[in-house]
Amino acid sequence: MNAFPIEEIRARFPALRGVDGGMPRVYLDNPAGTQVPETVAQAAYRCLLETNANLGGYFASSLAAEEIVARAHRAMARFLHARCEREIVIGPSMTSLTFELSRSIGRMLQPGDEIVVTRMDHDGNISPWLALAEDRGLTVRWVPFDEETWRVEPQALDAVLSERTRVVALNYASNLTGSINDVRALVQRAHAVGALAYVDAVQLAPHAKIDVQALDCDFLACSSYKFYGPHLGIVWAREAILKELYAYKVRPQTDELPYRFETGTPQIEQLAALAATVEYLESVPPFEAHERALAVHLVEGLQRTGGVRVLGITDPAHFDKRVPTVSFVNESRAPRSIAQELAQQNIFVWSGHNFALETVRQLGIDESEGVVRIGIAHYNCLPEVERTLDALRTLYHRS
Repeated sequence: MNAFPIEEIRARFPALRGVDGGMPRVYLDNPAGTQVPETVAQAAYRCLLETNANLGGYFASSLAAEEIVARAHRAMARFLHARCEREIVIGPSMTSLTFELSRSIGRMLQPGDEIVVTRMDHDGNISPWLALAEDRGLTVRWVPFDEETWRVEPQALDAVLSERTRVVALNYASNLTGSINDVRALVQRAHAVGALAYVDAVQLAPHAKIDVQALDCDFLACSSYKFYGPHLGIVWAREAILKELYAYKVRPQTDELPYRFETGTPQIEQLAALAATVEYLESVPPFEAHERALAVHLVEGLQRTGGVRVLGITDPAHFDKRVPTVSFVNESRAPRSIAQELAQQNIFVWSGHNFALETVRQLGIDESEGVVRIGIAHYNCLPEVERTLDALRTLYHRS
């Protein structure tokens, strides 16, 4: 853990210096959204002050704004190992882009065709497909996750695939249990029956490198505010597929990729920040070992706390199959009350189902209560984890 320059990294995030009521802030709410480096905020600031113009003009600020848009697409192409920036579609959120692209895909489907969704996914990669199925008369097939491995196993996917399967929607990592799927193996199963594979990588992107070429998927979605950037969603898709898809757009909008899928004036200041986000991550040394060590310490500490059940992989030998998002339940305290008490100590965590609605349903957890979720990012440090564990021990001792 000492090899990672944690103090240098933390100095790049102004939000980490925040204090409320004399108590430093502990940001462990990261699966819902991370803090940003100062360079990311500065990029948006400079854009608004120096290049604040719409696109398509012949004057300097408009030309500069066009370069910002192009630079953001090039940056995300590098981030995801896309073949080119034409494969990068950027919009307000992963969920909104998935709704949009699912409608485009749906125009190629017929009543009786089948869509596969999993019990492990965030609802942003479930509800768009359920709505499409209702609109187009499609059949939805559900895949459970294995409660021992905490992953969607290829054999479980095989059991629901058929010659009518047209789309398989799956996630890379769970936003509740942290478990990482073997996406390449699942994609291969989908392709074997001629189906498209749509991957939600929102929860993996902050923690590991993504190579869409190696995964061999057809679509991959992520959200930059989950990996230290602005509030934007990004979908990579194969250029050949994007060329064939119908684009819901206004008539004057260009037919060029990827812009025919990006309707309206883009959030140019956010795109400036997006490019800066990728550049920040390109400058950071590997942090997987640092995050893993913190996650091991957190899980082991929770397991020593009476009445706590950690959901997901708990064996440190298998932590390469999970991201450092840790959810738990307690037999005597409701998740909401735990999150509220931690908030009073300026420790930020989440409670509830966290939009992993089908996950808590499969686990038999009351969806109105859900879980307590703690999410580590690479800017977190050991004293923050210790402070959180100490607060939980005190809380449970009072119970």
